[in-house]
Amino acid sequence: MASKVPDNIDAIVIGSGIGGLGLAVLLAKVGKKVLVLEQHDRAGGCCHTFTEKGFEFDVGIHYVGNLQDHEPFRCMLDQMTNGQLQWEPLENPFDHVVLGPPENRRHYPIYSGRTRFAEELNKCFPGEEKAIDEYIKLAVKTACGIWFLALLKLCPVTIAKFLIYTGLVKHLSSFFHMAPRSVKEVVTQLTENKDLQAVFTYIFGTYGNIPKDGSFAMHSLLVNHYLNGAWYPKGGASEIAYHMIPIIEKAGGAVLVRAPVHRILFNEAKEAYGVSVMKGQEEIQIRAPMVISDAGIFNTYQKLLPKDLQATPAIQKQLSMMKRGEGCLSAFLGLTGTKEELGLKADNYWIFAENNFEELMENYMNGKREESAKNIPFLFVASPSAKDSTWAERSPGKSTISVVSFAKYEWFEEWKDEKVTNRGADYKELKQAFIDSILEVIMDVFPKITRDKIEYIDAGTPITNAYYLGAAKGEIYGADHCISRFSPELSATVRPQTPLKNLYLTGQDVFLCGFAGALAGALTCGSAILNRSLFLDGVALAKKSKLINGKPKGE
Repeated sequence: MASKVPDNIDAIVIGSGIGGLGLAVLLAKVGKKVLVLEQHDRAGGCCHTFTEKGFEFDVGIHYVGNLQDHEPFRCMLDQMTNGQLQWEPLENPFDHVVLGPPENRRHYPIYSGRTRFAEELNKCFPGEEKAIDEYIKLAVKTACGIWFLALLKLCPVTIAKFLIYTGLVKHLSSFFHMAPRSVKEVVTQLTENKDLQAVFTYIFGTYGNIPKDGSFAMHSLLVNHYLNGAWYPKGGASEIAYHMIPIIEKAGGAVLVRAPVHRILFNEAKEAYGVSVMKGQEEIQIRAPMVISDAGIFNTYQKLLPKDLQATPAIQKQLSMMKRGEGCLSAFLGLTGTKEELGLKADNYWIFAENNFEELMENYMNGKREESAKNIPFLFVASPSAKDSTWAERSPGKSTISVVSFAKYEWFEEWKDEKVTNRGADYKELKQAFIDSILEVIMDVFPKITRDKIEYIDAGTPITNAYYLGAAKGEIYGADHCISRFSPELSATVRPQTPLKNLYLTGQDVFLCGFAGALAGALTCGSAILNRSLFLDGVALAKKSKLINGKPKGE
């Protein structure tokens, strides 16, 4: 391994999720040599794919918004993949909300386009036009204040404190003004219709908190994110890392897999100067003037720091402000048949047992594992193969389905130390109970999918995530996104610069969860390191791209 480490590296990045890879690309673009170290056997974090029985499965990329031409987010992504990564739009409607048991199932399509979104919901809920219009206006207005989150993380601490303690932050930013209010509180004030409340809140699964615990500020970002459409990477999620890694390598850097960082190295002045990596029993030390962690705040502070530095008040303060997110349950189905034969489209289904999300989710998460396995209240179901135009030629006559839900880490914890592919009969039995429940719902909602079409099926539990993603409690969204996560104090305290010199944080925990949130974490961290606002660079890039490419034909 030591032979693969480039000489004179400028920075080490721990973890190759989009927050780590994205940051490495940004630094490579200004000529820095970056070494990215990944504990798994492939790069990409939640953007990686795996293949079983001839089926390729995406782990965590289901759909991404805000990718219209000339949008700052799109322009930055194009820059970070040298324009090589292509995105394909999903169907419209891109999401389907399905509520209720088979005998009383209600189906609500969610369309992109601000006008179309409202028009289609008005058809489903006549007489609720005012509530629907108010909801969209409020979501858009709240989400537009997100720029202030980046400002609090990048401006000098003294200015951030002034903005917070004078209360200016809540006057200047609609995002922080709405942050203390729960999603449930906002929607129940808009309408009494339980199904409409459910449709307003269905997307909570993209950040992991039920409506009474989730901040409307976070929720508004997701609503706004997909208001102008949803996209999927052409060729599948692995294309993201595939087009980023060469940029890092071209600048003299490298991305190494099977390279678990054991600890971050510090000198007596408490300055980070490198990391140690375990290769078998051997500990290899790699030096660099800067270490950036995309491993999440808990892994970084609790596992990679020496005990004395872990105990410093500034580190403990940050840890006390955050808590871990919930564990995730996923299932992967490999099917015989084309998307047409199976009735699959480039869209997503959000399937709920009923419209009382809080009660359902709390009963499920607090229930006994055997009971909860039979009563999964919520499933996100999508077909990665139907979203990718290259799939049919790569895997003719086959299709895939990915399913995501939540699960308690504690339900599976007793098997955490057993071999990942062979955790024993009891574990398999419990996992099978969850799979059976999932299959029952899928075959009911998608009648063309029958048992004889299923060639492969398996599930990933929170302990699977802990192994492959390095998420200690099987969480996929990093630190929890409850209301307290959005306090201006926390936003200004947890920033790319850690209390320890030369050590930085990137990714979901430094900004927000999801692909766009982790990438914003990379832009925030890159801005701090390079001492310039990469967000403003993105806006300037978008304006330039509009001027060059946005002129109507014939001008």
